[in-house]
Amino acid sequence: MTKRADPDKFTVSKYVLLPGLCLALLVRCCVAAYPYSGHRKPPMFGDFEAQRHWQEVTLHTPARDWYRNTTHNDLQYWGLDYPPLSAYHSLLLGLLADWLEPESVRLFASRGYESDSHKSFMRWSVLLSDVYFYFTAALCLCIDLERVVPAAERSVFKRTDLATGLCLLYPGLVLVDHGHFQYNCVSLGLFLWATFFIVAIEKDVMATALFVLALNYKQMELYHALAFFIYLLRKCFMSTSNKGRKAHILRRFVKLAFTVVGTFVIVWYPLLHSWDGVLQILHRLFPVKRGVFEDKVANVWCSANVFIKLKYVYNNEEMVQTCLLSTLVACLPSCLDFFFRINRKKFILCLVNVSLAFFLFSYQVHEKSILLVAVPVTLYLPEDPFMSFWFLLVSTFSMLPLLLKDGLLVPFLCCSLIYVSFYSLALHLSERGTGVLSFLSAHTVYSVANIQKHNRVVLKLFSTLFFFSLQGMFWLGLGSLLVAPPPQYPDLFPLLISVYSCLHFVWFLAYFTYSQLQLPTCLPLQPKLKKN
Repeated sequence: MTKRADPDKFTVSKYVLLPGLCLALLVRCCVAAYPYSGHRKPPMFGDFEAQRHWQEVTLHTPARDWYRNTTHNDLQYWGLDYPPLSAYHSLLLGLLADWLEPESVRLFASRGYESDSHKSFMRWSVLLSDVYFYFTAALCLCIDLERVVPAAERSVFKRTDLATGLCLLYPGLVLVDHGHFQYNCVSLGLFLWATFFIVAIEKDVMATALFVLALNYKQMELYHALAFFIYLLRKCFMSTSNKGRKAHILRRFVKLAFTVVGTFVIVWYPLLHSWDGVLQILHRLFPVKRGVFEDKVANVWCSANVFIKLKYVYNNEEMVQTCLLSTLVACLPSCLDFFFRINRKKFILCLVNVSLAFFLFSYQVHEKSILLVAVPVTLYLPEDPFMSFWFLLVSTFSMLPLLLKDGLLVPFLCCSLIYVSFYSLALHLSERGTGVLSFLSAHTVYSVANIQKHNRVVLKLFSTLFFFSLQGMFWLGLGSLLVAPPPQYPDLFPLLISVYSCLHFVWFLAYFTYSQLQLPTCLPLQPKLKKN
């Protein structure tokens, strides 16, 4: 006899999840009505023009010339610098644009093209890509949490509805993709699907193929590669018995290696005409000569540059080596713990810690790269709502100078307000009237140190830190809007915001690493036994 579902179990879904989905779509549509990167700013315009130009280039030039400087492809004017899968996506959109409005992708003549119909087409292309890749993956991941939470913890499980809404309403991704204009939702959606196939249904081959596709859409997915590599490598050495163990390990390793190589070959094959061609693509994907960072970014090197001008101390090659070593050192505690004390719960935290270490210490970091950390953090929301929410607020604030440059102040304020309001309302419904602050406090203390004694001390410490963090963000944001910087320091406020956010990110790296190390080695990953 089928057990009847508890009607209270769906209370939060009814009042939080469905409105959250509708609200997420509505917010995206409203943000898309605002200006985008480079709006009416010749001669280079901005990221909107870059995406349109890539459609033009991929449509009118052969694949072997997409990454080369030719008479029909001037690399100085928004040359393609993303992997082949991103180029194929541009080609597909270019074919549609050519069918709907040929003038929008006419070679050379369409530079700076900004008709209302074409802007609508571009905005819709982002929205549909977002729904197809990111929405579906986020929903599947969050819904799957119900399956793995024990019946005794059903009241805690209701936070998964909160996690779904907050994952889809995260202001940073909405503002960058639908405001500033990019297609991060595609690579991040593929990354989420790869994560789903690992944490939900343990289909490692499918997860491997999807992650390779994400990496071939945007090379910044390297931020997540170490966590996937460690998980898959460690899984290879796990066997149900000693009988035939070596053959089992070899078979699994070969299967995963074949998946990686095969997926890369399929994606890169149209571009593989010569070894020089491959080197040219790699040169475009990893432009060492650009320097360790561009603009003001909330990482360690930009903050250190305030006191020590790095370009006078290191040349580019030395800086690359320094960044590589620093990144590996920062990743080491999380990676070693995940390898030797592996379990499925640690996978998300390892993703968070490794990607945050890459953001803080790696070479050639953009301010938008914080999205690669924020998306794994949204997956950790059900486990640690307060700290995850705090991180997501800071990550959005760290991009404020970029958003102000694009004229996205109103969307920034509205999205942040909606995010905070949704969080408070969802928690209130989840706890059936329990005060939001008391709920935050309880889970903050539990997840911060798991200490039953001295709860008041821990609570007071974190409450105080959160209060001053919000105060700092408020006053720095207000200063950016109302205070004119000194003429000799025109980038004063963007730099202050970057350094302030960087201090937060260093703190969050320590906190999330500690959280991972505190997890016991439970739920060991073992391959499923096939039924005879």
